[in-house]
Amino acid sequence: MNSSTSMAAASTAGSHSRKGLGFMHYDDSDEENADYNQQQWQHNVEAFSLAGSVASKDSEVEIGFLRNTEKHIERKEKKGLISNDQEDEDYILAEARQPLWRKVPVPSSLINPYRIVIVMRLVVLAFFFRFRILNPVHDAFPLWLVSVICEIWLALSWLVDQLPKWFPITRETSLERLSLRFEQEGRQNKLAPVDVFVTTADPFKEPPIITANTVLSVLSVDYPVEKVNCYVSDDSASMLLYDTLYETSEFARIWIPFVNKYSIEPRAPEFYFSQKVDYLKDKVHPTFVRDRRAMKREYEEFKVRINVLISKAQKKPEEGWVMKDGTPWPGNNTEDHPGMIQVCLGSAGTLDMDGKQLPRLVYVSREKRPGYRHHEKAGAMNALVRVSAVLSNAPFVLNLDCDQYINNSKTIREAMCFLMDPQLGKRICFVQFPKRFDGIDNNDRYANRNTVFYDIVMKGLDGIQGPVYVGTGCVFNRQAIYGNKPPSDKKPKTSQSSCCCCCCSGDDSGSTFDLEEIDEGLEGFEEKEETSFISMKNFEKQYGMSPVLIASVLMEDGGLPKVTNTQLLIKEAIHVISCGYEEKTEWGKEIGWLYGSVTEDILTGFNMHCRGWKSVYCTPKRDAFKGSAPINLSDRLHQVLKWALGSTEIFFSGYCPLWYGYTGKLKLLQRLAYTNTIVYPFTSIPLLVYCTIPAVCLLTGKFIVPALTNVASIWLMALFTSMILTCVLELRWSGVNIQDWWRNEQFWVIGSVSSHLFAVFQGLLKVGGVHSNFTIRAKSTDNNSVSNQLYLFKWTTLMIPPTSLVILNMVGIVAGISDAINNGYNSWGPLFGKLFFSFWVIIHLYPFLKGLMGRQNRTPTIVVLWSILFALVFSMIWVRIDVFLPKKTGPVLVQCGLEC
Repeated sequence: MNSSTSMAAASTAGSHSRKGLGFMHYDDSDEENADYNQQQWQHNVEAFSLAGSVASKDSEVEIGFLRNTEKHIERKEKKGLISNDQEDEDYILAEARQPLWRKVPVPSSLINPYRIVIVMRLVVLAFFFRFRILNPVHDAFPLWLVSVICEIWLALSWLVDQLPKWFPITRETSLERLSLRFEQEGRQNKLAPVDVFVTTADPFKEPPIITANTVLSVLSVDYPVEKVNCYVSDDSASMLLYDTLYETSEFARIWIPFVNKYSIEPRAPEFYFSQKVDYLKDKVHPTFVRDRRAMKREYEEFKVRINVLISKAQKKPEEGWVMKDGTPWPGNNTEDHPGMIQVCLGSAGTLDMDGKQLPRLVYVSREKRPGYRHHEKAGAMNALVRVSAVLSNAPFVLNLDCDQYINNSKTIREAMCFLMDPQLGKRICFVQFPKRFDGIDNNDRYANRNTVFYDIVMKGLDGIQGPVYVGTGCVFNRQAIYGNKPPSDKKPKTSQSSCCCCCCSGDDSGSTFDLEEIDEGLEGFEEKEETSFISMKNFEKQYGMSPVLIASVLMEDGGLPKVTNTQLLIKEAIHVISCGYEEKTEWGKEIGWLYGSVTEDILTGFNMHCRGWKSVYCTPKRDAFKGSAPINLSDRLHQVLKWALGSTEIFFSGYCPLWYGYTGKLKLLQRLAYTNTIVYPFTSIPLLVYCTIPAVCLLTGKFIVPALTNVASIWLMALFTSMILTCVLELRWSGVNIQDWWRNEQFWVIGSVSSHLFAVFQGLLKVGGVHSNFTIRAKSTDNNSVSNQLYLFKWTTLMIPPTSLVILNMVGIVAGISDAINNGYNSWGPLFGKLFFSFWVIIHLYPFLKGLMGRQNRTPTIVVLWSILFALVFSMIWVRIDVFLPKKTGPVLVQCGLEC
């Protein structure tokens, strides 16, 4: 395998000392590293000021302000007091003062009927349960009791899920105003720098071409290039990914000028060239046609080079991988290797084909040693936070999975409309974008799009305290990651402990800091009299033994200390990703991504909200990000299992929303929403039981509901009517179509009786000390591969419960119909209620059945199902009406013993 540059990396195994720590060479010589341009690393964000007050966020206030401004300009123009040029200047100034975003509540004509129906449904549920409890079924008392308990649990589950949707909102941004305010011509660009994190863990299950496309979409984003820093975390220490990034950096030099010249979307080449659109229509300029064809040829050659690297990586040499200069690859042992950092783009002299500057691209692989817990993705994210704090320290952080590319090049600008807002921006911990996916079948058989969650639940949470963090496609405020609290209107912002500021000295010989050089951090604190030594010790207990990192943490607006020694930065970056750095610190406990759950996203966002932070849900017209989703049934069930297991882990941890954070500022409905996110797997138990009861009723001839009176029939009909109305009105205000809603309902049942059920038991086992490991889902961008994977059948134990439910209910239907045929006309009436519930179960499990049956080009699934059903019915009927069976009724013929 070849490598673009030579590098060396080493760190002492399990050592806390910084002695002997090596670093990756940025270029081919140490002298170039030492003379690295300091300004390339410095991104201090200048404080911005606005003339006049900012208008209210409400749309009515904004419209009124604009009208007043226009009238004021018209009056001055009539009096001849201003010229046209002055009018334009005044209008631009007035427009720049307007809010960068506005809240758009759901129209009252849509939301009020929805709320009324919810209240009506609660009333109906109360009367329904009154009837159910006061009218037990004595001849089937155990079945009746179990069914009532299950119904109460499911009703409470619906209530906990429903209440956080009471105040749904959407938000609109104004990118024009953002540019007017922070990108005025002739003045310094004041948009804040952004560090982008891309995480990957296995280059074979997460193909390098996918990661390359994600990185290219980041590097070509519509944002000032000097303010974009892309960090790629390689948790497998793979030389394949390392070489892929160098190939990607070379291709970026021709790709970025092309996309900027023609403003194409999306800016991930694989997905841009795969679009089924006629780019020759509408009289396209011949230059574009020629450049596009040339760029497509370049991209095909780029893919060939990546495929060559993959083919070479299939078989590892006995002596291990060796780089171009003959140096052994430091990551030959994926579980025992030093930390590695390499800058692929962004060094002095690295320009694109047009001679323009390129964004920074940094390869990072944290140190791993036996005997240390590395905490999977959460640990990798915390390592990226520390590395970026030392090297660039942008005030905002965007995190992406390797398969989640930027689909809208203005996405970062959309987030800045909230994060750089002078009123709300300082109190926002993150801006979450919805997940959208490529390669999903048109019918979305397994509800991969999750539209109910992203277009209903998340909008409801946005109206309370903000959406939950979903693990990717999220722009963070770095101060929230550091465990700080949002600024208060009454008191100046403080750190968690007594504060001092520190920065690097100009001495190149060591990492000493003069704490008296910066006095800004001491203003407004009550503990000024504490010595610098004590203050430094307090910060080291929280953030670790890195003065450079601590200095960066204390810079609230980002950027690096002005007197930072650039050579020291590289050594510190290696130091902060050492495997023992986090020991005896708050990383993973109160700082950064929290440990203790495989769903570190829910846990991290919950901790931020408990501190009083607010999050924002941004849904631009063009989807911000797109990624891949699990295609076949097995992968989808395992994905749901991971999410559900993470929720059960949080439930059994100290961060459970039921008892954690009551001293914070978490709102009641927000706590209810987080409670729903961690208790929903436990609903699998009553749901599994409730799906079994119909079959038991059909097999035993019993029923869970007594004979209905007229009043009881009215309440039962009212309950079903309110359920339907709730669904219809929810779809109206959210815009979700009925098919997506129905797929979500189906897979809720499928996931509950399989993945959620297993997650509950695995969570209990983890409490007992038994841990489960998860494999990374294989990802693909090939449309043909996606089509093949849809019908791929891979057996897993998760399929046992739903398969058993299907068979049991089908057998129950056959037995019920056979019994009705045998017993006559009067038995058909009670049978319909039992059949209704059994068919309800089978219809919800229908996508699961299609997944079991395989490809559609074989015998249609519905034919197979009905064939089996009719065969069983015919067999059972034949057995029940067989004339040779003994009769249970009629005269008993026995010998009387008399001679007649």
